[in-house]
Amino acid sequence: MSTARDEPPGLRAGEPAEARGLARDEVRLLVARERSPLRHTTFRALPAALRRGDLVVVNTSDTEPAAVDGRRPDGSPVALHVSGPAPDDLHVVELRRPDGRRVTDAVAGECVRLPCGVVATLITGHPDPRVVSGNGPWRARIPVAGGLRAWLACTGRPIRSPHVSQEWPLEAFRTVFSQPEPEFGSAEMPSAGRPFTPEVLDGLRTRGIGLARLALHAGISSPAAGEAPLPERYRVPAAAADAVNAAHAAGGRVVAVGATVARALETVADPAGRVAAGAGWTHLLLGPHRGARVVDGLLTGWHDPAAAHLPALLETIAGARLVERAYAAARQHGYRSEEFGDSCLLLPACSTRRAQ
Repeated sequence: MSTARDEPPGLRAGEPAEARGLARDEVRLLVARERSPLRHTTFRALPAALRRGDLVVVNTSDTEPAAVDGRRPDGSPVALHVSGPAPDDLHVVELRRPDGRRVTDAVAGECVRLPCGVVATLITGHPDPRVVSGNGPWRARIPVAGGLRAWLACTGRPIRSPHVSQEWPLEAFRTVFSQPEPEFGSAEMPSAGRPFTPEVLDGLRTRGIGLARLALHAGISSPAAGEAPLPERYRVPAAAADAVNAAHAAGGRVVAVGATVARALETVADPAGRVAAGAGWTHLLLGPHRGARVVDGLLTGWHDPAAAHLPALLETIAGARLVERAYAAARQHGYRSEEFGDSCLLLPACSTRRAQ
């Protein structure tokens, strides 16, 4: 049976808040606490929804112009989305039709012609290299003189949801925390952090709420129904780990800004909920088999959970009842979803950390 958490809010944001005459922090914020009335406010009021001693953890990964137009061997147009690096100097990619749907009949060995004479050759499926046909994702070889990122900077554009019909500049897909790094960043914007502004950060500092930074480089986030998210690269610095442990020791709550932050923190958390610095690839999926050990609250956007593991992740952190209440209210009150949409702060009544 379908429940409220299985269905997205009815309105999808087709353009940034700025294009609607709003500042980034003027998008709506639904504050959902267990055993408390839901609160409808704006993101600018986030500091007032938290308390002194809490710690907000954000993702600093920059967004890449990871979409580029190409042609298949039969001449049909296609968009190639670069998710990130793979072993053996390959990259993980997916192919999309002009209408945004996945290409379902690609085969290993297929060559996709891209701008400036570049050719992407599909090698094997990903993450299972035994896959040689279908809808991907794929491991592909994309030899480019001067490097793939420099080429994408000249020819690529941001990956956007199908309902966003107009092209927007890369800056619209960056957060205030974005930090360009030598390595490939995020294929798609860590969008939970988009509404933050310097004014909101000042408000957090004034109220004695801490801020910690980590990086998780998000890959393509549009898996088909039943597909799990791909492994992703992360880096949790010692400063972030120390801040998390100190916040918990002092009785504060750790609030993850987005599923990317939750995934990174839980990857480096021991069974007692203590966090250590770390870096690498994470395959972790939160759910009934692995509960939250360190994250006490989640700041997230509204997304269609039908094609991903979001329901399990949200419920693991906040509980099924609170998530269902929030999604039902979002649909009733017309909250906007997807990367340019509104926000939700999920705060369970008590810590969800547990030994596992």
